[in-house]
Amino acid sequence: MNKTYVTKKEDVEREWYVIDAAGQTLGRLASQVAYILRGKHKPEYSPAVDVGDHVIVINAAKIHVTGRKLDQKIYYRYSGYPGGLKEITLRDLLKKHPTRVIEHAVRGMLPRNRLGRRMFKKLRVYAGPEHPHAAQQPKQWEAR
Repeated sequence: MNKTYVTKKEDVEREWYVIDAAGQTLGRLASQVAYILRGKHKPEYSPAVDVGDHVIVINAAKIHVTGRKLDQKIYYRYSGYPGGLKEITLRDLLKKHPTRVIEHAVRGMLPRNRLGRRMFKKLRVYAGPEHPHAAQQPKQWEAR
C-alpha cells in the first residue's frame, strides 16, 4: 500500500536566488518572486507549509511600469486619526524608497496569514546592484 507523502517543515531545504529587476515590469517580476517565496517551483510544494526559497532582488530602482502608472498609481496609508490619510504616487515612492514598491507588490501576492508573513521575511530588496548575501552563494534565477 502506497502512502501519500506530506511535506514537513523539517524536510525543507532552502536555496537563495538573485533576481535583477532592471528593466523588468513590476507586476510580472512580483508574481515570479511570490512564486519562489511560496515554493510553487518545487515538486514538494504544499499550500500549508512554507517550502519556499530566499529571494534577493537587486536594481529595484530600475523597475519598469507600463502606461501612465508612474503618475496615476497612488499608494495610501492611514494613521488611524481623523485626517490621517497619506498618499504618495509611484514616481515619488520610487525616488524616496524604491525597495518598498517591489515589497508592496509581492506582499499583495502572498497569503494574508501567519504563513504569508513568514514567507515575506525571506525577501530582500536592494535599490542598487550590490547585496550583502554573497556568503549564501545565491544562484541567478532564470525565468521558467
